[in-house]
Amino acid sequence: MNASRPRRVPRWLGIGLAALTASAVLPACAPLLVGGAAVTSAVVITDRRTSGAQLEDQGIELRAANRLRDEVGARVRVNVTSYNRRVLLTGEVPNERDKALVAEIVSRVDNVSEVVNELAVVNSPGLRERAADTVTTGRIKAAIFDVKDLPLNAFKIVTERGTVYLMGRVTQSEADRATEIARNTEGVQRVVRILEIITEDELRRLQPAPAQPPAK
Repeated sequence: MNASRPRRVPRWLGIGLAALTASAVLPACAPLLVGGAAVTSAVVITDRRTSGAQLEDQGIELRAANRLRDEVGARVRVNVTSYNRRVLLTGEVPNERDKALVAEIVSRVDNVSEVVNELAVVNSPGLRERAADTVTTGRIKAAIFDVKDLPLNAFKIVTERGTVYLMGRVTQSEADRATEIARNTEGVQRVVRILEIITEDELRRLQPAPAQPPAK
């Protein structure tokens, strides 16, 4: 009897399941989520921020999460995502007062240039809803990855309750293409662009110089 051939997992599903598995190992009692905490050497090289800016964004996310944990505790669920010192707040809070308080706390974190407050005054979603958002993010990342000349590492993608937030330093053409991909992805209800638009000349200056052949 021949062994059955293993079924291939679609790329978007693999990404979504990997992200969901990673989130599942975090402590269940921690309501504060920090976006982009791990940076590999490959991502650092291809990211359009400087390495210093990437480290600063990580520091902002961690400092903001620590301050929120100390000052508002577990009554909120806040996802802090920083890109080039612009901070996106997503998640849920119980009332408008806490929504304003969270934004005010984060605005006081060192080196934060702007706070985009997208917190919702609703009950926190259940595991099924959070899993659906994770899969949606995975689908979008896989679709962008499959597009030639549209670098995935130029974007940070956050999904909350079906709303997709796009962050990054991109050209107008790249922004429009990524937005179209997100809008046509299953599970997406709305797309919010928090993008820094750069020119084609700026993009060429950001790209690494081609490797020179070794001297003979």
